[in-house]
Amino acid sequence: MKLAVIGGGGVRTPLLVNGLVTSDLPIREIALYDPDRPRLALVAGVARRLCRDVALTEWPAPEPCVEGADYVFTSIRVGGIDGRARDEAVALAHGVVGQETVGPGGFAMAMRTIPHVVAYARLVERLAPRAWVINFTNPVGIVTQAVQAETGARIVGICDTPTELFEEVAHALGVPSGECYFDFFGLNHLGWLREVYHAAAPQLARLWDDAEALRRLYRAPLFEPAFLRGLRLLPTEYLYYYYRARDAFENVRRAGESRGAVIARLNADLFAALGKTPADAVAVYERYLAARDAGYMQLESGASTPLARSPWAALTGYDKIALQTVRAIHFNANALIPLDVRNGGNLPELEPDDVVEVPCVVGANGPMPLHVGPLPEAVRPLAVRVKEYERLTVRAALSGDRDLARRALARNPLVGADELAGRLLETLLPA
Repeated sequence: MKLAVIGGGGVRTPLLVNGLVTSDLPIREIALYDPDRPRLALVAGVARRLCRDVALTEWPAPEPCVEGADYVFTSIRVGGIDGRARDEAVALAHGVVGQETVGPGGFAMAMRTIPHVVAYARLVERLAPRAWVINFTNPVGIVTQAVQAETGARIVGICDTPTELFEEVAHALGVPSGECYFDFFGLNHLGWLREVYHAAAPQLARLWDDAEALRRLYRAPLFEPAFLRGLRLLPTEYLYYYYRARDAFENVRRAGESRGAVIARLNADLFAALGKTPADAVAVYERYLAARDAGYMQLESGASTPLARSPWAALTGYDKIALQTVRAIHFNANALIPLDVRNGGNLPELEPDDVVEVPCVVGANGPMPLHVGPLPEAVRPLAVRVKEYERLTVRAALSGDRDLARRALARNPLVGADELAGRLLETLLPA
């Protein structure tokens, strides 16, 4: 089995490689490509120390990397982390919270990224037509939808946010997550858990009146128990940017910098350290991951100290969801995994070709989404509007139409005004 990684110089690559090579998959080669060749060499150096008996190859062009692959992972960041930091700073300067996958930051990232991922998907169609594309590239749902609209590549979007929530909820309920069914629905970074079933019985009623348990579900202080009790749904953490947009903006403004700026510094320190060829390169990388994880959602939520990971967080992560998906397809395991896939009428309020995030049975035929039914009234307007924005963004990125891009950004709930969208567009993506 040959696996290829487009964006192999990304900081997730050693994690992904470690998970793959310690699995039971019959891997003969992991091929890496990244246009930033010095960075790729540093990341590959860490990954190679974890690689055991599997060949890890680096390629100067995407074609030989992809050719003949069974699975192609796409994990690119057009504009780099500095681009993210700039997007977030621009959003903040215009009074809107800056974040790389929602709001103006997510829009700018999608507009820059979609043409490149579509081009890579066409390459996969030509050189590895039977390969599955496992997409990590943010914003995952929008990018996956663009690839499905423009190519025949077999693609599935990956996100670890739903499974992180599942593990937290199962722990709070005191039931094994592997014995539960999680009734989850939504879009990427806009999802809700409606119910948890264990031993054929619904479980969430046990949480609604337990304020302390509801607080513990989220690493950061994102949602008040009374709000969750009224909603009767458990939102994933990214709903914080919609439900408490002003708080998120003010917290980041007070901090004086965005998450992107923090990660840019961490990345610079990591690559400076790896450039010195340390004997403990894996330990250097692990310290970087720990520092990066500790700051997750800290600035936006206003938390006064870095956030500790739950002990069961090791069960989740992009690398683990990717491995589960590849294993389920290869071994025809019919595993149940929340993924970003074509709607096909699953959520009736959305179009059939829209990409949604729902539980899927994953086997040799790929992901088969389970029926989740209509959106609850409490979240329907938000989900429908965000998908309208995503749809317009895909069209704008593929066509290059500036007017369509402005309309898309204005439709984003965190922007909401045509005049503001125009000003943001001119600053984020100058003509």
